[in-house]
Amino acid sequence: MDTSIESTYNYLKQKYNRIVIGKKELAKELNISLSTLDLYLSKGIGLPKYKKLGTAKNSRVIFNIYDIAVFLNSNQIETM
Repeated sequence: MDTSIESTYNYLKQKYNRIVIGKKELAKELNISLSTLDLYLSKGIGLPKYKKLGTAKNSRVIFNIYDIAVFLNSNQIETM
């Protein structure tokens, strides 16, 4: 595991004390509104992998913190 991904993962695991988080927590981590997160979910863009618990339109959505750590570190811009 990449050290930056590992440190992000450990930070999120310590902060939330679990391995999955919901939409509200992810919106807070990405610094976006919940409605923006819902828009991204409906379009299928700009989010880490997620799991929908159920088939209904308003089913609960969860995000694995490892996938969030990978997502956050893959979007970094490297400068010289």
